Amino acid sequence: MPSLTDITLPADQTEGTTNVVGKWFKAVGDVVAANEPLLEITTDKVTVEIAASGDGVLVEILKAEGENVEQGEVLGRIELSALGTRHSALGAAAETARVDVVRPSDETELSPAVRRLINQHGLDPSTIKGTGRGGRITVSDVEAAVAGAGSASAARPGLTSRLVPHSPMRKSIAAHMVQSVTTAPHVTSVFEADLTAVIDHREAHKARLEARGVKLTLTSYFVRAVVEAIQAVPEVNSRWRDDALEIFDDANIGVAAALPSGGLIVPVLKQAQTLDLFQTAEKLQDLTARARSGTLGPTDVQGGTFTISNHGVSGSLVAAPIVINQPQSAILGLGKVEKRPVVKADAIMVHPMVYVTLTIDHRALDGFQANAFLTKWVHTIERWT
Repeated sequence: MPSLTDITLPADQTEGTTNVVGKWFKAVGDVVAANEPLLEITTDKVTVEIAASGDGVLVEILKAEGENVEQGEVLGRIELSALGTRHSALGAAAETARVDVVRPSDETELSPAVRRLINQHGLDPSTIKGTGRGGRITVSDVEAAVAGAGSASAARPGLTSRLVPHSPMRKSIAAHMVQSVTTAPHVTSVFEADLTAVIDHREAHKARLEARGVKLTLTSYFVRAVVEAIQAVPEVNSRWRDDALEIFDDANIGVAAALPSGGLIVPVLKQAQTLDLFQTAEKLQDLTARARSGTLGPTDVQGGTFTISNHGVSGSLVAAPIVINQPQSAILGLGKVEKRPVVKADAIMVHPMVYVTLTIDHRALDGFQANAFLTKWVHTIERWT
């Protein structure tokens, strides 16, 4: 006998983020196979696919594209069936299914979230172009319509503009940033470091590593220096809790990466304290490549205890404060590497320099700890052998 099974967002799919239904790959009434992707969930960190738990027919969609969803919440339902009976079940499933997949003209069959937005803004659904499967109106479609209607009345004479609807990832990033700055009082310390020793070491060893298929980047050195600084000031590798400061044994270091399509993602280098320079470079190369190709999994962005933002790769010298990746206690910022005149032994010399910042959650850490961390980081970089 066929049986209904819930499609849910597993509790281990995301961490500390807003989850948004990005896209349904199947419509109500479609036949599905076990382990076949049904939909994608988008967060500020990663996009993950939710797969079917067995063969059958998708009979209900309870969360439309663009809607928020909580961990464990039911997204839809599948009527499990034997392969031989799937096609006979298809017609009945399409008739009895909850009709969240609709045409724009059918106002009675709008999803609850879409209907609520349409009523709130007094819109006519027949005037909204649905971009969902089968012409269904999504939450994003309504928000775009609202923004378009508002632009005509809000525009000033002589000004022209265009509206670019926010992606689910952009919305999640925005919510995460606001949550961070309203949760933690941010304080930033600024140091600078001379990269002469690191650059000399890299020039001497990069060919050997490249022969093994690994690029030796400056970020690899920055990660190793973070590990040294965490060992000197372990309180930085922590999480604020109301009753205690939770200090982590492992240095799980996230390295923020900009995506070609826009937005940021932070893959995590797990147990960085156990790696050497070559292993660090190898793992960073793999994580960065998969971040840019969109093939990171949920576990690749979970469990971070400290984050590095290498904003200098896009040209900035200093960025402060860099918003802390909650619920962590600190984030390191690295500016553009450039040659500058510096005083060495009472002589003016030109050296490759970089500004480095540490933004801390002032609930968890004080300035002397931030400065001690940066002092150790700079010492490690400048005396690299």
